[in-house]
Amino acid sequence: MNTLKLILAAMLSIMLLGTAQADEKLKPFILAGTQSGDVASVAKTVEDKLKSAGFEVLGEYSPYAGTTIIGVTDDALKEAAGKTDFGVFGAAMRVSVTKGKDNKIQVAYTNPAYLAAAYRMNVDLSGTAAKLKQALGAQQAYGSAKGLKAADLEDYHYKWLMPYFTDRLELAKYNSYDQAVKGVEAALASGKSGVLKVYRVDIPGKEASLFAVSITDKVRDECAGDAYIMERIDFKDIKSSSHLAYEIVVKDNKAYALPAEFRIAISFPDLSMMGSNSFASIMCAPSAIEASLTRAAGGTVSEN
Repeated sequence: MNTLKLILAAMLSIMLLGTAQADEKLKPFILAGTQSGDVASVAKTVEDKLKSAGFEVLGEYSPYAGTTIIGVTDDALKEAAGKTDFGVFGAAMRVSVTKGKDNKIQVAYTNPAYLAAAYRMNVDLSGTAAKLKQALGAQQAYGSAKGLKAADLEDYHYKWLMPYFTDRLELAKYNSYDQAVKGVEAALASGKSGVLKVYRVDIPGKEASLFAVSITDKVRDECAGDAYIMERIDFKDIKSSSHLAYEIVVKDNKAYALPAEFRIAISFPDLSMMGSNSFASIMCAPSAIEASLTRAAGGTVSEN
């Protein structure tokens, strides 16, 4: 009888833990901590810590002064990204090193659990979260005042009639996956689109690749640019720099991207619709980003 009671108590504990996890409110980013120094030296230290923890450092870039973005992955993350149809969007985590208003250097990264839910990966990436915490720390989650439950993120859209994760943009079509990857590589290498490759992740055993890209100030419409957008919406003291870099995904024989109305809103879910620091301030961004990424993927854009 005592054994039965213990089994029932254990089962109840597991059920309650599962309920608590399901009700947990998630936020887009994790602040690892702040420190003195300069961005370059802190970024180097961060990269060394990530490598020591077993991460593959994919690449880095500086979208504007005072900020460095570092892309990382590992075998477990790539395996998780290959389990669902478009889980490839979550094949890398982004780490940011940003100089704050107080001249302190903020080290932060994308919240694995948040992205796993938003990209419908069917895993919580708790192992990745633990690994990042061990390597860099985890002072606080941020990027949303109240946060969002995983179930809400899986069906997220900013407002009525705004796109969902499933409303992906088809940028270009090729005859095969290999041709698609080569086509995107060639288009990015040409630099003609003003969009440059930061890093690429291939999913083992799948015809799926993730390209992280820098949308520079050399794009035809400045409204697409990383700096243009972030100077208008990333206005809080703790910076959400890990929103960058934007992604192009090659899956099978097509290149895709997430609509800006979804991709930006996922990182800035509390951003107001109207005002000086709002979606209204970057109203031109969705169409400009789509055009820039279409060119960057080797697709065709109407020049009307």
